[in-house]
Amino acid sequence: MLEIIFEDAHYVAINKPNGLLVHRTRIAEEKKEFALQILRDQLGYRLFPLHRLDRGTSGVLLFAKSAEATAPVVKAFSDRQPDKTYFAVVRGYAPEEGTIDSPIRPDKDHQHKDAQEAITHFKRLATVELPIPVGPYQTARYSLVKIKPETGRMHQLRKHFAHLRHYIIGDKKHGDWRHNRMFLEELRSQSLLLHAASLQFEHPFTGESIEIKAALPENMRRLCQQFSWLPVLAQQDALPQPVPSSL
Repeated sequence: MLEIIFEDAHYVAINKPNGLLVHRTRIAEEKKEFALQILRDQLGYRLFPLHRLDRGTSGVLLFAKSAEATAPVVKAFSDRQPDKTYFAVVRGYAPEEGTIDSPIRPDKDHQHKDAQEAITHFKRLATVELPIPVGPYQTARYSLVKIKPETGRMHQLRKHFAHLRHYIIGDKKHGDWRHNRMFLEELRSQSLLLHAASLQFEHPFTGESIEIKAALPENMRRLCQQFSWLPVLAQQDALPQPVPSSL
């Protein structure tokens, strides 16, 4: 069962685990399970996805319970209104803060389309240096970053941090394979270390500001504890407790 972290008469949100696709796509026909299908079967009624998360990304994923509830939130996402916060572990000591303003080119199946505007704001929260050789270096440095995307292009965060050469750890397509391998072999971590921690939007029917938070997945929390980063995340109010499965 998927962890439901918000629900009312119009919307329901889950804490999507790493490795789960939102819905069936042409390039993933072989996959048998999708978040949309699992949650539909879990709740017993039709649902409408309102946005996307990459397969490897964990965190807040919001669905509507009707077509009527879908349109205003989809428009809000298009108008860049929802406030989204992510946390990621990246290679190296990232700048203290910055904005990545770099258009995103479509993947190879859509090369005929023009690059789209893509803007990502970020802030470095903490760093760690591990006494583990990677490549030509005798130690390995990493940063915990808080990310606020202004736009929502496909693979935007992964591509933007690759553009900075501060690759997100666990990113097999846009990342650094040497650091991914080190995390797998030395730290027993094989998942993408990118988590959609919160989503805030104005409820179309009540006018209320809704903030939905998703607890870190177990693997990412374990690493943050190992790197002594949990106090920093606590200061960010980024450590909500998982919702009990009985709810």
